Amino acid sequence: MHTPEKLLLENKAWSEEVSKKNPEFFKLLAKEQKPEFLWIGCADSRVPADTIVNAQPGEIFVHRNIANQVIITDFNCLSVLQYAVDVLKVKHIIVCGHYGCGGVKAALQPQSADLVIANKWLMHIKDVYRLHQEELESITPEKKLDRMIELNIIEQVYRLAHTSIIQAAWKHGHKPSLHGWVYGLKDGLIDQLISLDHTTQINPIYQYAN
Repeated sequence: MHTPEKLLLENKAWSEEVSKKNPEFFKLLAKEQKPEFLWIGCADSRVPADTIVNAQPGEIFVHRNIANQVIITDFNCLSVLQYAVDVLKVKHIIVCGHYGCGGVKAALQPQSADLVIANKWLMHIKDVYRLHQEELESITPEKKLDRMIELNIIEQVYRLAHTSIIQAAWKHGHKPSLHGWVYGLKDGLIDQLISLDHTTQINPIYQYAN
């Protein structure tokens, strides 16, 4: 069983190994960060952003929550998004979900009396289900969860496009692209479901007036 002390020892070993390979690594890393990617992912411990795309420290700015959601009233997510876009000037924003997502699976069930706070978070996923209920109820139960996971990812990408942060960036010259990815726990592979950029036509009811 891993303990906090074991993690500290692993950290020390990792630091020593990296420094041995590249003595300047931490000195350069400490100066500043210039990531080209913002990763909005699920908090699931099996989906670590850096690991599954073989990225190095400093390459990806990361925000994670249950079921990789972009909720317009979530100031945590919005502050990360604003900093990534307006300060770090990331070029790509990736919403990455994964098959077998427990959050999406829970959202397809009646609300649990023991998870009062989690229920409020999962309500946003239930709204995605309601939007696509006809499609989801027309497919087999075996395929429903996977498709719901995909639709949830796609909806989060559109939610990004509906924010004032992204629309202002697209209007004023900085044009990050938006991507929806799904990760397979069974094979470790990522598939792209959707990609939007500054040429995307946003539904007028979501557009910000000049």
